[in-house]
Amino acid sequence: MKNSHPQTQSSPDIPVRSTEIQFSAADGYALTGTLYAAPQAAASIVVSCATGVPQGFYRRFAEYAARRGFQVLTFDYRGIGKSAPDSLKGFRMSYLDWGRYDLSSAIDVLAKDGLPVYMIGHSYGGQALGLARNHHLVQAMQCYGTGAGWHGYMPLKEKVKVQVIWNIIFPPMVAAAGYLPWSRLNMGADLPADVYHQWRRWCRNPTYFFADPEQQALHSQYAQVKTPIFAVSALDDDWALPASRHAFMQHYRNAPLQFIDMAAQDYGLREIGHMGYFRKGAEKIWDQALQQFAQMQPSGQPAHAPA
Repeated sequence: MKNSHPQTQSSPDIPVRSTEIQFSAADGYALTGTLYAAPQAAASIVVSCATGVPQGFYRRFAEYAARRGFQVLTFDYRGIGKSAPDSLKGFRMSYLDWGRYDLSSAIDVLAKDGLPVYMIGHSYGGQALGLARNHHLVQAMQCYGTGAGWHGYMPLKEKVKVQVIWNIIFPPMVAAAGYLPWSRLNMGADLPADVYHQWRRWCRNPTYFFADPEQQALHSQYAQVKTPIFAVSALDDDWALPASRHAFMQHYRNAPLQFIDMAAQDYGLREIGHMGYFRKGAEKIWDQALQQFAQMQPSGQPAHAPA
């Protein structure tokens, strides 16, 4: 078979085949994902979503990357989108399960094909690599908007807004519904109550869950990660400005880290914010990540058609 690398140019004429797949998380929970395949794929990418963001939000990126020669897997964490139970009321889980069990198994799904695996992490998705038991299988991660979540890193207007949401708006909503009906506010998918409570508690600390007395093992766990990481912060992403990014990413202390600050105008965009990394028009952002992955490909890496 002819050797190849992911392409440096995307073409809308290259067909992209997407297939919905089901796979089991490491603890047996049933997950749903979408595999985006391209002929002669030379590498794979797993997309690890932001909190409360269904996998469909990343479809444009996945199709774009597939046209560049990457096989891409998007998936919904347990409790979200197509991996949610019929009702979130009474649904129990840990916020950490998304990385420990769900992402770990998504990585395994791609690794079995024998292609190099890269990772795109959005917000929580960038945190999740350190939770995955098989982080060593990931050749490199490009993460966007990953930070510590503490309101103190945010501009004053956003700081006040977040405090009102956490302390005034969300508590009665969760108490009444038994979960966080986030979709009513058009802010994302509904969240299990356990995720809401842990997220709220950890966001009160400048170092997020690393300050939780019950999670001290995470310090050594994150120190085990040696995967190269490219940590991106848009300068108009009020939820994950560079100070917030550094507060979290410092715990990947043995991973080669490169910090990238983005100004929207440099990418032909009016704004990026926390979600614009993956919206229509962000192709220049995607190019930067895919080119980085392509440059890291082992010499002579054979191309394979996805199974």
